[in-house]
Amino acid sequence: MKRTHLPLNGLRVLDAAARHLSFTRAADELAVTPAAVGQQIRALEDMLGVVLFRRTPKGLELTPETEAGLEALRAGFLQFEEAVRAMQAGQSSSALTIAAPRDITAKWLQPRLAAYAASQPDLTFQLVAADDALDFTEANLDLALRLADGPGEHEGVKIGEPAYVTVEAATGGPDLRIDWPGCAAGDRPAVIRVADGGLAIEAAANGFGRARVPQLLAHADIAAGRVRQVGEAAPALLAYWLIAPLPQWRQKKVKALVEALTA
Repeated sequence: MKRTHLPLNGLRVLDAAARHLSFTRAADELAVTPAAVGQQIRALEDMLGVVLFRRTPKGLELTPETEAGLEALRAGFLQFEEAVRAMQAGQSSSALTIAAPRDITAKWLQPRLAAYAASQPDLTFQLVAADDALDFTEANLDLALRLADGPGEHEGVKIGEPAYVTVEAATGGPDLRIDWPGCAAGDRPAVIRVADGGLAIEAAANGFGRARVPQLLAHADIAAGRVRQVGEAAPALLAYWLIAPLPQWRQKKVKALVEALTA
């Protein structure tokens, strides 16, 4: 019989009824009615082509066919339980794998992870550089941080407001454009082109010119006086989101980390 055709519900009912030798007590254990237990047993008998119980004046008795299969059935259920415990153990492991673009990892994520790790000495982290394409299964990811217009197909929470700011060196700099892939093209040629927003902030701090970057990305450097903001923040379509598929999102270790990062 193919695994996809295994009557698992019926076998579970059979195990309970065989242990109690009573449909009523089996129903109490399974939180169903005795009629539902009887229906499952009859359906299982029809599928297997055997009689599973004899009804006698003293109650139920197991048939030889049932006795022949019970040991293997119960061993199988024990293995199921072990498999479930093994899968649940992964949720309580002390390792967290997080994917994020390099710039937000350096400018925002790592300082907060360090503070969180100080209060959770048993935790370990693996940081994976990722931009657009995320495969949570292939990379064994627990959580991802990305610049997007929403969580997409995953669960998620927004970090900060969607806004961009223009920054230049703390002492001022030339009105020249610093270009990077996440910045809208301007009407003037760029003085320098860099790989990401973090490097654009560094170029601004070093006096190349002005960089337009996500507000969250520049916040720490503005607060530290490494760069200064020019003009007002401008609303944007994209914001930073912490995201994960629902199974990962439900893990206790992921919930605790998300709560700490958004506090």
